Amino acid sequence: MLRITAAARSSRCQREARILRGMATYNSIGATYAYTRRPDPRIAAKIHQALGGAATVINVGAGTGSYEPPQTVLAVEPSAVMIAQRPAGSARALEASAESIPLADDSADAVMALLTVHHWSDLEAGIGELRRVARQRIVIFTFDHDISRRFWLLDEYLPEAAAFDDTRAVGLNRLVTLLGGARVETVPIPHDCTDGFLAAFWRRPDAYLDPEVRAGISMFAQTCDDVIQPGLARLSDDLSSGRWHQRHADLLDREALDAGYRLVVADL
Repeated sequence: MLRITAAARSSRCQREARILRGMATYNSIGATYAYTRRPDPRIAAKIHQALGGAATVINVGAGTGSYEPPQTVLAVEPSAVMIAQRPAGSARALEASAESIPLADDSADAVMALLTVHHWSDLEAGIGELRRVARQRIVIFTFDHDISRRFWLLDEYLPEAAAFDDTRAVGLNRLVTLLGGARVETVPIPHDCTDGFLAAFWRRPDAYLDPEVRAGISMFAQTCDDVIQPGLARLSDDLSSGRWHQRHADLLDREALDAGYRLVVADL
């Protein structure tokens, strides 16, 4: 049985103020996650392969439980709104932050953290907690900002909004260093990706004009509407006129795109 330590409870309380902002964010934008952020089976296969032979897995920053393999024994998530959307029969969820996980050392064979590290208030503390709780392996799904920054939506239509990602991006080299070494694997995004994260609609540009789609993407939810709307208006015009399709004709027949998403896998 997983044990919650008194020392971890105390440490969690000390970090609570810094984490409240992130919790508020996902208590707000997380309301549509169960609909707009459905796990993509091809990405799931890569994540599960990266977990290797782990018999027990803890999902940190778990959200609604996307990509959790059957051997998941616990989900750690700070947002009650996200936890409430976890499907029946999924692993038990603990309302806590990555920076202070109230579990004993070596609690599971592997820990995974998917599209979450850029939201953490203290990256070093969070990675330290992953290393403490995992016995054998850590799997992180994240993005290489140097590549994702060149994604057409950000580069051509929302450069001001992209500045928000600049402030929260986690450099891969820094991440690998904090993990004590890791291998980095490219995760191509299929053109019909079912998980509606930022670059999922790279070949379906009309989707970015849908408020419900945008509601499940943190960059949109955390950026002022005055910054977002002019770029979306230009995108709408370019789609209506055909300019977008002319400019990006090379994308229309592609099955997948390297939009910068990466798996970082560390053996302990």
